[in-house]
Amino acid sequence: MQIAEAVSHGAITIVNAIATGKGAALGIGLWTKARVTVTERAGSFKGRNLTEPNEDVTLIETTVREIFQRFKVDDRFGACVETHSTIPSAVGLKSSSAASNAVALASLKALEKKVDDLEAINFGVEASLKARVTLTGAFDDACACFFGGVVVTDNKRRRILKRIRSRGHLRVLVQVPKRKCYTKDIDPEQVMNIRPLIPMVHREVLRGNCWSALTLNGLLYSAALGYDTSSVRDALQAGAIAAGLSGKGPAVAAIVPSSRVKSVLNAWDSCPGEIIETSFNYERAHALRVPD
Repeated sequence: MQIAEAVSHGAITIVNAIATGKGAALGIGLWTKARVTVTERAGSFKGRNLTEPNEDVTLIETTVREIFQRFKVDDRFGACVETHSTIPSAVGLKSSSAASNAVALASLKALEKKVDDLEAINFGVEASLKARVTLTGAFDDACACFFGGVVVTDNKRRRILKRIRSRGHLRVLVQVPKRKCYTKDIDPEQVMNIRPLIPMVHREVLRGNCWSALTLNGLLYSAALGYDTSSVRDALQAGAIAAGLSGKGPAVAAIVPSSRVKSVLNAWDSCPGEIIETSFNYERAHALRVPD
């Protein structure tokens, strides 16, 4: 029985692609690991989220099924797939993209198949669309989770426009409220009133102005989706160089110099929910060695 494992990291939003189809995201140190076990139950694909057992597993089951169908082995084999993660789900930290990347790579490894990076990413993007966990395919999120660093994309054409490696002694702080927000909760019409402004924000990232773009994007989408921005204001006043809503929220991410981390943590001390401190990620998604 063939078994394979893989890991992909999470990300935060710099420019949300919902309004225009063009986005940008930054890889962070949180991660999801997937384990795929090939079975002799032809066409049967079963998933389990070991970290959050009550979360829907349609995405991870769809991803593994896509790959088995692509290589025409679903009439002979099935698979069990398990994930565990440090990324909270449904808060805007790209848990779906990280999971689909990890499952895709583990599935390919289990079947001993090789594809290029973008084909591996697109297995997850297609599965995400079929599972309805994204409105745009989240190609920007998937690429940032897969490659790390800042990735700027055209989601409609599934093209990477630019990759940026940020410099400086910077940390990522994420304020995660207790509530969750799922794609089905978002009406795309909510963001249409900010659509004319998003191309300008996207151009800022292409010019290398990632942090001003992150803040502007967060403020615009917060206004469109009805989020309070007090935690953004508090982070900026405490020394963050950028802060804003990540994805569809409700998480707020802040880019903070190492010397100001304590100040921002103190400013967020009264915020409900959890505060996560992490780093930028530059490690590519990859298969793992399975212990004997």
